[in-house]
Amino acid sequence: MTDDDEPEVDLDPPSGDGDDWYGDADPRVPDAPSWPDRDLGFLGDDVYASHEPLVSGGDITRPPVDNPAAVRELERRIDEGRTPAFPIDLRRRIPIEGVWRRWRQLAMWGRSDVVDDFGRDPRATARWEWLFELLYKRWFRVEAIGIENVPSRGRALLVANHAGTLPYDSAMVMHAIRRDHPARRDVRPLVEDTVFHLPFLGPLMNRIGGVRADPENAERLLMKDELVAVFPEGEKGMGKLWRDRYRLQRFGRGGFVKLALRTGAPIIPVAVVGAEEAAPMLGKVTWFAKNIGIPWIPVTPTFPWLGPAGLLPLPSKWYVEFGKPIELPHSHGPAAAEDRLLVNRLADQIRTQIQQMIEGLLGRRRSPVLPAFLG
Repeated sequence: MTDDDEPEVDLDPPSGDGDDWYGDADPRVPDAPSWPDRDLGFLGDDVYASHEPLVSGGDITRPPVDNPAAVRELERRIDEGRTPAFPIDLRRRIPIEGVWRRWRQLAMWGRSDVVDDFGRDPRATARWEWLFELLYKRWFRVEAIGIENVPSRGRALLVANHAGTLPYDSAMVMHAIRRDHPARRDVRPLVEDTVFHLPFLGPLMNRIGGVRADPENAERLLMKDELVAVFPEGEKGMGKLWRDRYRLQRFGRGGFVKLALRTGAPIIPVAVVGAEEAAPMLGKVTWFAKNIGIPWIPVTPTFPWLGPAGLLPLPSKWYVEFGKPIELPHSHGPAAAEDRLLVNRLADQIRTQIQQMIEGLLGRRRSPVLPAFLG
């Protein structure tokens, strides 16, 4: 046979045990238990033709070691209990390969080749840096106080109040430390499911460093000596009406206290003032919102009257204060995480401290009438 000759397709089974020689795992079919018809004409002429059987005695022929992508795909399919021989071993090349190559290049535009375990994309973070800088310096005029209380290395748990219809506060806390802290550390905020599953906003928060709010995710990050930001008010904080502004809601069941005790991470209280005026919620619609998978639809001075543009924040003056670290593990130890009464008491103490920090920041404002413009 010369190189120009078309190879003959040999898809006969290695052993003739009947029509169902392959049992419940036909290597020619993607992700299907069985397929009575053996006609693979839909694959065209570009079928992998080898004199060695694809399946022999239950062993699956591994792809060449010089193709690490094929090896990873094969291992993934085996771990998921799927048929591993398709399409790696049956396809020799993709039709109109040039078009698919261009499509892959377009899909990967602006994305990193490598992301971390939680989906953070360094290239996406750098691409959106200009927007965060504009909001931080020009639009919100953020003033960071006590940022030296954030450690330059090692794990720490930032506990902050939550407000606003969209998570602008978590973005500003992230940018404040990355911009003004001497170590330029990255903060990994825990994002509620309400935001994490929103179209566009959820993937964006994930790519710039946000992590789905889950105790296991937070513990893994802290064990890697990361800075993790939590907002114990959760959805209740984001759903506060204007009349309840800067009144902290209940801090859940003290999960952040358990997390700090188990991982040995110090707690740094954080007070954010300005988010309430950036997106004042006058009311919210709940009955219709639940039908589309969100807890409420906010009613603000600009939304829904201006459409999607109404979700843009107002130019309020922001203050972000970082309190002194609270070393709970040194005074109580990991075993204290199982004491429910102690955990609730410590959570209430930290909530009270953050409330006092907020009231102190409100007293710094020059104008109680127009804080959104004069600060």
